[in-house]
Amino acid sequence: MKLKLIFSGCLFIAVTGSTTAAFCQTKKTVKTVTKVSTITVSKADIAAGQLLVSKSDCVGCHSVNNKMVGPAYVTIAQTYPMTDANVTALSQKIISGGSGKWGQVPMTPHPAITSPDAKKIVKYILSLNTK
Repeated sequence: MKLKLIFSGCLFIAVTGSTTAAFCQTKKTVKTVTKVSTITVSKADIAAGQLLVSKSDCVGCHSVNNKMVGPAYVTIAQTYPMTDANVTALSQKIISGGSGKWGQVPMTPHPAITSPDAKKIVKYILSLNTK
């Protein structure tokens, strides 16, 4: 659900010279606020995701608590809330790879990981958010 908030303000400009003039100009700013709905994840999905991570090459670049080549899983979990949109986007990132958000070293694509398995991996990682 998106809410639009409109803020109005007044800007005064004084012109100096032989005469002084002032006028008011109203400026409107529109800010969009998106409501985030978190999802509930089963313990079975979290356990399956943890098992998939342990059997993959993920541990070569990531760890649970410490930054290695890539960010720590806990840091990822603190950055992204557990939402359907984030689970989908991050699972696609696992499959397609890429760089930018966490630095210049690209994450290797993992095209052999299926979308359902990638989503289980993401759910495990996001479940580590202890905030």
